[in-house]
Amino acid sequence: MIDYEKELNEEQCHVVLEAGGPMLVLAGAGSGKTRTLTYRVARLVETGIKPERILLATFTNKAARSMLNRVRELVPVDLSRLSGGTFHHNGHFMLRAHAERLGYTRSFSILDTEDARQLISTCVVEAGIDTKGATFPKANVLYGILSLAVNTAADLSTTVAERYPFFSHRLEDIRKVAALYDLRKRQSDFMDFDDLLLNWRRLLLECPDVLQHYAERFEHILVDEYQDTNRIQAEIMDLLASRHRNIMVVGDDSQSIYAFRGANFANIMSFPEKYPDCRIFKLETNYRSTPEILHLANLSIENNENQFAKSLRAVREAGLRPVVVPARNALQQAEFVAQRILELHRDGIPLHEMAILYRAHFHAMDVQMELTRRGIPYEIRSGIRFFEQAHIKDVTAYLRILGNPLDELAWKRIFGLCPKIGKKTAEKLWQFLSESGEPLEAALREDFLKVVSKTARGGLAFFQEVLIKLREEAVHASTLPDLISLIIERGYRKYLRETYTDTASREEDLEQLAEFSGKFSSLEDFLSELSLMTNMDADGRDKAAGDDLQENKVILSTVHQAKGLEWSVVLLVGCAEGMIPLERAVQEAGGEEEERRLFYVAATRAKDYLYLCYPQTDYSRWAGFANLSPSRFIRELVPSSRKKELPFEHWVVEEQW
Repeated sequence: MIDYEKELNEEQCHVVLEAGGPMLVLAGAGSGKTRTLTYRVARLVETGIKPERILLATFTNKAARSMLNRVRELVPVDLSRLSGGTFHHNGHFMLRAHAERLGYTRSFSILDTEDARQLISTCVVEAGIDTKGATFPKANVLYGILSLAVNTAADLSTTVAERYPFFSHRLEDIRKVAALYDLRKRQSDFMDFDDLLLNWRRLLLECPDVLQHYAERFEHILVDEYQDTNRIQAEIMDLLASRHRNIMVVGDDSQSIYAFRGANFANIMSFPEKYPDCRIFKLETNYRSTPEILHLANLSIENNENQFAKSLRAVREAGLRPVVVPARNALQQAEFVAQRILELHRDGIPLHEMAILYRAHFHAMDVQMELTRRGIPYEIRSGIRFFEQAHIKDVTAYLRILGNPLDELAWKRIFGLCPKIGKKTAEKLWQFLSESGEPLEAALREDFLKVVSKTARGGLAFFQEVLIKLREEAVHASTLPDLISLIIERGYRKYLRETYTDTASREEDLEQLAEFSGKFSSLEDFLSELSLMTNMDADGRDKAAGDDLQENKVILSTVHQAKGLEWSVVLLVGCAEGMIPLERAVQEAGGEEEERRLFYVAATRAKDYLYLCYPQTDYSRWAGFANLSPSRFIRELVPSSRKKELPFEHWVVEEQW
């Protein structure tokens, strides 16, 4: 028998030993959520609940496997019949058994994302949609629109109007494609990932005997990360729990930060309303952070009105107060961050125990450059390096042509952006230009268009027009920001919207690129700097660096990507109003509170050191130099009734930094 009182703290023990019924477990950051879930499953098995009568729903199969492996160590029983895995995994299991009830065969195929996009492309052609005229989304964007509508339980018109307003004029065409896509899937016995959830719910609603069978079978249901569930996932769990009502959901409303991908914050907040007899447990004992860091985090999240009241308590001994670091500008902020990392590393903290977090990818642009200059190796967990992103490289390819008309790779990259031009045609175009001796001049000639087929000439002609205008502006000594803006406005913005689902963030990246380019006196200097930024090995290390710093790497990540992780040192950059919270995010319903939850998540990633950094000035070619104020999330951190001093100290950045 497991000695639960010895293995668990009092809060965890209450959860694990509870007999049953609806349970809402509010598991604060670093409070041992996974441990509690694991021991709960072990307890159920130990008390005689057969594994096949337990359903464990997680967001990754890895998390489920980890928990079940630990359960096997605690209770040596066969868990092969326990249903544990992602929502999609569990839904797939039931749909295979009952597919005929929904008009599918049991051998239905599952479309992965790439397969789904290809089928949508086929549907666009079959529907006779005109994609040459007004802006129309490409297949991957269409897939994103349809998926978002499913996961937010919204109709297409609402999804397009709120998230993709620049496609509102093509709504009826999008509807046609969506209807044909659904028809083709049914005809071909296909389900995509979203269908696994939709059809799972449909199966339970339309087939009472199936619902009765599984509702009877699953005596206990456990749901991890409940704050991240969407409406469909929550409805499915409620249906399955309708017989025994032994449903335990575990999550933290203070860490609900994924509304943009369909997570429904109302699920966790309304759980006590759906289950009036539910017991609410709070895991507030934090094993990760110092009391000082938790004090700041608690003070911050208290400002959210829509939440369950809770306060994290530290197990660890007192440490240092978090530090607020105002810098003169983004460059000085980056210099401080790099210098502080070097100092902490000299004090014995490994680089991999340090993380630089940010709200948006472009907030780390100057930081990436400064780390590169100093030979500090880093790994980006939020995607690829800023200057290596596709949309950044697309736009800078135009500038590279101006700077060096013999840049074959830049030419071919731009040709690839033109409709109906593939790699072979791009090669022919480059051969034509290279043989001319004057590629830039040759690209403006009428016979240049004759290299490609008639169907491809329209896109190439448009490129010519952009190139002509770009050259004229360059000759007239237009600024680099103006040149970049011209590229964006003369066609690339349309390409962005048709090609990517995250258009808003990519447009912000390009705006920041334009602003950044204004720091350079010449195109040559700007392009040289970009080249130096990408002069790295595949693992992200500076080729010139060769000291012991190469043994590990500083982590760079958005706050979203950092959830669930922890580091000894966290440096949160861009803690200025308009950055954290992000200006466009607070304009949405519930936006400010979700942004505050992001700030809370960032703060609670830190174990020992927390630095909140922000630039005091910013430059915009539209408004010139502007003063920035510290984030409202910093300004609202006033002394509490218990502690009269500020929950942080201020540092003044030395000028040599």
